[in-house]
Amino acid sequence: MSKIDELISELCPEGVNIFELGEVVRIRNGRDFKHLGTGTVPVYGSGGVMQHVSESFHEGPSVLIPRKGSLGNLFFVDIPFWTVDTIFYTEVGDALEPKYFFYFLKTKDLASMNFAGGVPSLTQTMLNKVSIPIPPLEVQREIVSILDKFTQLEAELEAELEARRSQYEHTRDQLLDFSGDLSSHPLRERIAELCPEGVQFYKMADVLQRKKGAPVTAQSMKSLLKGDGSVRVFAGGRTLVDVDSGALAENLVISGPGIIVKSRGIIEFAFWEGLFSHKNELWSYVAKSRKLDLKFAYFYLLTKTEEFRSLARSKSVKMPQLATPDTDEYRIPIPPLEVQREIVSILDKLDALVNDLTFGLPAEISARRKQHEYYRNQLLTFKELDAA
Repeated sequence: MSKIDELISELCPEGVNIFELGEVVRIRNGRDFKHLGTGTVPVYGSGGVMQHVSESFHEGPSVLIPRKGSLGNLFFVDIPFWTVDTIFYTEVGDALEPKYFFYFLKTKDLASMNFAGGVPSLTQTMLNKVSIPIPPLEVQREIVSILDKFTQLEAELEAELEARRSQYEHTRDQLLDFSGDLSSHPLRERIAELCPEGVQFYKMADVLQRKKGAPVTAQSMKSLLKGDGSVRVFAGGRTLVDVDSGALAENLVISGPGIIVKSRGIIEFAFWEGLFSHKNELWSYVAKSRKLDLKFAYFYLLTKTEEFRSLARSKSVKMPQLATPDTDEYRIPIPPLEVQREIVSILDKLDALVNDLTFGLPAEISARRKQHEYYRNQLLTFKELDAA
């Protein structure tokens, strides 16, 4: 028998009392902080820490619950803090361990309590009606101890993943830097052997063929869901839906591989190997020259994402947008195919290590998160004490 089982058997074998949240917690509104100076006290909004100020109005510990916006974005704070009016803070009663309260709320689908038609919103009245089981404090603290270990493991894995992502980006930037002296390039010997005169740069318009998007909307996609799902339709740089190969006009289906460009707003690049299409606010590229491995061009453009975003912002403040002439004239390096393919092979392996959800650290983090959620739900489910 585990320690938690022993505690429950000893302290609450017949079940626990269920209370409404308003009976054990006081929910408070945040307020404006603009009159405060800069300091070390974090200011929380529904998205997290906004900035740091010179004063606090609660010392913690407290559970912060979004009032507007991302309703499931809960925070546990055990230091002095300030909150704005988009997020509630809580004063927790003596019968409740604050961290237990935090983990309990994580099991609730707060987003389903949204009452607003626009920005998702919660009210104190709604939250006060939420039922919460209150076992003895010793049981609460043991549950917190167990769940804290899961949280710590997830944090360690996420930190390792972030370190590997940084390493991947550093290696990618090194491999794809062909400007100036190449004596420090990781593949300098292969480059010197295959192109002793150096790597040539070509205009994008000379090596890439630009494709227009399809005049479809998210609403019209609903009628295309049935079928073999062989065509991936992109919107906003991300997948909108997989549709039947006959659902779109033949001239709107593009044979991959292709680079999909979100050319308005936040500029992004995506890559797809098979058949694809995209909405008309995006564009895409396929290879025009046999000198080019398109996956190499995709990885290279990823290293220039911020440069393209700056270029788009320079055209319009309200809606940053890339202009075709700018991209047509943009020059990219074209080393020999052998070098391109070697770089793609290296980066594909590194990319899988840090981004593939079925492999490596991302898969392990996903598994640990599911395990954490499972045990959290099990540990925070109690038999209700019979009032009779």
